Amino acid sequence: MIREIVKKGDPILTKRCHPVTKFDKRLAALLDDMAETLEESGGVGLAAPQVGICRRVVVVINGEDELIELVNPEIVSTSGEQTGMEGCLSLPGEFGEVTRPMVVRVKAQDRDGEWFEVEDEGLTARCFCHELDHLEGHMFDELCDRLYTGEELDEMAQEEEDE
Repeated sequence: MIREIVKKGDPILTKRCHPVTKFDKRLAALLDDMAETLEESGGVGLAAPQVGICRRVVVVINGEDELIELVNPEIVSTSGEQTGMEGCLSLPGEFGEVTRPMVVRVKAQDRDGEWFEVEDEGLTARCFCHELDHLEGHMFDELCDRLYTGEELDEMAQEEEDE
């Protein structure tokens, strides 16, 4: 089921999410719905508070187009640095430049409660950080000097091409 994505201004986006303690059909349904909602939205990551659920659950699509389900995730290590544009499904049409680690390793549980670790770099590492921030009640716009519209990004890209 496609769920409605909560937009900035909704108080749930500022709350610290609760850990998942029951690994049951409700959790499986939430993960399935989040995967469907993410696919429909065209995004690369989605956190449970973005669909109105104050739980520590995240789905991310990696560079190989694989879905990674993260329950009760925590970052265990990072290295390097990258700076680039980010957007957010809860802040449609707005983008900002954010510096994040280049490589991120996350420890999490799967839908059955089994612990595992996953490490990735580049966009997926950025996505891990972005989505885990949501679980703490934070959004990427808190890390930006300013936000850009899609039109401004298009203009900036055009200027780069013209140079």
